[in-house]
Amino acid sequence: MKLGILTAPFADTELNAVADWAGSVGFEALEVACWPAAAGETRRYAGTSHINVDGLSKGKASEITGALKDKGVSISGLGYYPNPLHADAEHRAQVIGHLKKVISAAALMKVPVVNTFLGGDRTLNVDENWRRAEGIFGEVVSHAKDNGVMLAIENCPMIFSYDEYPGGHNIAYSPKIWRRMFETWGKDIGMNFDPSHLIWQMIDPVRFIHEFGERMVHVHAKDLMIDQDKLYENGIMSLGIGWQVPRMPGLGDVKWNDIFAALYRAKYDGSVIIEHEDRTFEGTDEKVKRGFLLARDILRPFVK
Repeated sequence: MKLGILTAPFADTELNAVADWAGSVGFEALEVACWPAAAGETRRYAGTSHINVDGLSKGKASEITGALKDKGVSISGLGYYPNPLHADAEHRAQVIGHLKKVISAAALMKVPVVNTFLGGDRTLNVDENWRRAEGIFGEVVSHAKDNGVMLAIENCPMIFSYDEYPGGHNIAYSPKIWRRMFETWGKDIGMNFDPSHLIWQMIDPVRFIHEFGERMVHVHAKDLMIDQDKLYENGIMSLGIGWQVPRMPGLGDVKWNDIFAALYRAKYDGSVIIEHEDRTFEGTDEKVKRGFLLARDILRPFVK
């Protein structure tokens, strides 16, 4: 395994500078954020463009990977997390178009994985969203396969605010949908696994790894704390809003010893990438770095 970070929190720092710092403090891998270089998303933890994939040449791709290698870090995957099942067809076409560019860039850079979302229209039920996914997402899967890149979908429901309520912006969050995805696209897709998203859904993450571990090609390390007082106030019908609190690993309810025990039993040997969404450690780059270092010290004993 390799321990690394997702570069998204360093939106105003060039990739080489992020890699300099990451390598100097013992991280071995980066998941590189690849939103559009212009007019990216404005939601929290989105919009960072550390590699401009528009018109990326083979020479520039080699230059980027070579520079990171010299700093002692590899690229675990390219990350772009839009909503390919958005209600607006024009929006869908735009984000799917950029996702294909990210996949093509990964192929040029010889990066094996592109991480993304399946997406979801919050006003539709899961089955209605799935029918839309069957109709439009297959072309993305085929594009990845043709380029020798594994498309990895994250298991995040994307429901953190009332802008995403009630259905969320990504339906690939439950075992039922994951079984459908693998039945439909087989080994042409993989999973970017994040245990934090299972905690508030009351889905056993260890059982989840037992069932789907062999299909996990990338892992996010993010923790989550259930605020019991706010859960009491809002109830489960609020679907996590106000009581699911993203934390750095070690500061929430994820039992990391159980997670890693299950990952090792599943023979997972890829990168473990710390995803930073903890409000306690944001506001300045120094606070962000402090959060990453805390997570590093919690997880390092498990990552060998």
